[in-house]
Amino acid sequence: MIDIFEKIKANLGPIGEHAKESHGYFTFPKLEGEIGPHMNFRGKKLLNWSLNNYLGLANHPEVRQADIDGATQYGLALPMGARMMSGNSDLHEKLEKGLSELVQKEDTILCNFGYQAMVSAIDALVDRRDVIVYDAESHACILDGVRLHMGKRFVFKHNDTEDCEKQLARAKKLVETTGGGILVITEGVFGMRGDQGKLKEIVALKKKYPFRLFVDDAHGLGTMGAKGGGTGEHQGCQDGIDIYFGTFAKSFALIGGFISSSKEVITFLRYNMRSQIFAKSLPMPLVVGLLKRLELLNKHQEYRTKLWDITTQLQKGLVDAGFDIGVTNTPVTPVYMRGSIPEATNMVIDLRENFGIFCSMVVYPVIPKGMIILRLIPTAVHTAQDVSYTIESFSKIKDKLYGGQYAADKIKEGFSQAL
Repeated sequence: MIDIFEKIKANLGPIGEHAKESHGYFTFPKLEGEIGPHMNFRGKKLLNWSLNNYLGLANHPEVRQADIDGATQYGLALPMGARMMSGNSDLHEKLEKGLSELVQKEDTILCNFGYQAMVSAIDALVDRRDVIVYDAESHACILDGVRLHMGKRFVFKHNDTEDCEKQLARAKKLVETTGGGILVITEGVFGMRGDQGKLKEIVALKKKYPFRLFVDDAHGLGTMGAKGGGTGEHQGCQDGIDIYFGTFAKSFALIGGFISSSKEVITFLRYNMRSQIFAKSLPMPLVVGLLKRLELLNKHQEYRTKLWDITTQLQKGLVDAGFDIGVTNTPVTPVYMRGSIPEATNMVIDLRENFGIFCSMVVYPVIPKGMIILRLIPTAVHTAQDVSYTIESFSKIKDKLYGGQYAADKIKEGFSQAL
């Protein structure tokens, strides 16, 4: 027998074990000031490429005013209780109707948190007789939902349609004996690599296999498609997506999420999704703010045009400068380099302390040992000057990385001062 607290002390997890050295700098950093391309970090103003404020709505004056007006008129408490019991309102229903129109679905259910909603939706949609088939690089919220599934689940290689079909064949054979159904889960835009899910190809497999498709389009909503309706709209297969999930934490620059589908499915989720039945409704100021954000997204297509202008400048500039950005075909921009964790650490410190650039670093165990990803998120409020300065700076740090300067102890003094 072991005391649970002793077990925790002995194993803080692959990231938690570095908490003492990384907390406040690499993990749980505090970005302060107005949300935008330039924010304060530890007393310095840095060029920020780490926020999913794709359309620049976070500090849009109309958005800020709507947030203020919503809080002034309703306060944060209203409505009290869960939607089913006492937490419904005309504005909640108006937002659901507007979102349904945006993503071209019959009905929508609002959710308090995106992560929680995905886990809870999977739990509600399938039972032990059903089989889940899902992409190997699905977001953690999908993986956690799949882990809770009491039936079988088959994973297919990332964006490998051939392997997806192989797993569908296995699933079909199984459900013929269990009497269950098949749910395929993937993403519209994968947030690490920046590649689109092969939605159109998966939808085409419906001609051969009986399944329903559930798409997490967190990064695609607002950024992809002619009207911002997501990756399915972009690929011309929105009708083939049976259940569409979107989050408000990215293009909408707020919190929460939603699920859109047929009226029957949404009615089922309203009465069976435990995370919404037993949780307080979205506060009214958030709903008011989301309605304004939705209005601006629909009205100002130029915000998305500007996002893609900056994205194209950044990605083309990086490639022209000799950088590997992988297979991204979305605004998510990973920059791949080779090096150890200490080298990556020193490089990011140099970027922040000496070049004034803040971006996310991804290393082992998230990706294989010896690899480094610097992940950039362009937005509609970045400028061409931001892009050119970043590419120039990245060229310098790449030369220093491959020249061995980050392997040495030359900036460890800066490291201790930074922490």
